[in-house]
Amino acid sequence: MSVDALTPPLSGRARLTLLVLCAAQFVVTLDFSILNVALPVLGSDLGMGRADLQWAVTAFALPSGGLLLLFGRLGDRYGRRRLFLLGLRVFTAASVLVALAPGTASFLTGRALQGVGAALIVPTGMALLTTSFPEGPLRERALGINGTVLSLGYTTGMVLALSAAAQRGFGAADVILSFSAGVLLLAVFAVVESRAAAPLVPLAMLRRRTVAWGNLGGLATVATMTALIFLLTLYLQDVLGLSPFRTGLLFGVQGLFAALGGLTASRVVARFGARRVLAGSLLFQAGATAPLAWLGTGPGAVWTALAGASVGVVGNLWAVVAYGVVATSGVPDDEQGLATGLVTSAQQLGTTVGIPLLSAAGAGWGLRPAIGVDAVVVAGVGVLVALGLRAGD
Repeated sequence: MSVDALTPPLSGRARLTLLVLCAAQFVVTLDFSILNVALPVLGSDLGMGRADLQWAVTAFALPSGGLLLLFGRLGDRYGRRRLFLLGLRVFTAASVLVALAPGTASFLTGRALQGVGAALIVPTGMALLTTSFPEGPLRERALGINGTVLSLGYTTGMVLALSAAAQRGFGAADVILSFSAGVLLLAVFAVVESRAAAPLVPLAMLRRRTVAWGNLGGLATVATMTALIFLLTLYLQDVLGLSPFRTGLLFGVQGLFAALGGLTASRVVARFGARRVLAGSLLFQAGATAPLAWLGTGPGAVWTALAGASVGVVGNLWAVVAYGVVATSGVPDDEQGLATGLVTSAQQLGTTVGIPLLSAAGAGWGLRPAIGVDAVVVAGVGVLVALGLRAGD
């Protein structure tokens, strides 16, 4: 009997729920990824200096990333639907403020409020999704559709954002400083949490093998795929001489393969199991990435890059959906907000650290060796995840 035959159809109410939740996640993801493209125009219109432009990114990223776990936990206690709807109102009002901002101060205030709205929407929306669809085929299908929508939103913004970012690059010193600060903040957070009477993230949650290894796999697949897109953008434009427009078209094709991966992920997970799919997809992504470390400069290099990135992103979407299933499986409904907050935090962290770290490797060693490092990292994590989840059986 086929997997489709074993999966019950979605009811009309379930379809509407999924549509609302996915639409909200799409808008937040698009807004996060596309901002870099609008920054030069915004700076010109509002008279913002370079330092102010950096704050336009930071003003959104700080509250959206820093409040995820808190709002996920509050949703568990006081009602996810209430906080989700509040997040939609805050995000909408903040977007109006950003669009009509007459100056820098009001614009940055709007960006910060957008970050707060996103931090309300993302963990509570994911928790509503996982609690609305029971563990098994229905949840896997819902997460697959959600992963597809997120990928389309992120790719839509990333195609434009990376074309602009490729003109600038990152300084290795800035990367090291930012990464060191991030490690320090994580260490402080861990110390505070270990001594707190009522920690935001109870250690019992992190001791769950599915939560720990699932989120590690998710962090790795997001970090390495976003970094690969960035490195390939640099290679296509700086080495092969493609225009930003042509580069954007190529990654638009990759976006179609990402949608294919998201739409087929639930079937793959249902057939082979989420744990196997997570580990296997990381290795699959690594296998598609590794040949790109030997990209040449001939006419076939463009198509080789497109093929590797397109095949790899299918594995990436399988891994994203599988890790969402793994990291939330077995968690009680009253802790789903915390579990999904960890899932979305892993995505945010992966997006944040992947590009700067591997772009620093590219600046020091060259773009192709950095792509090789990308493949080694995702393969290594795939092996660790396979061993870690297997040990928990």
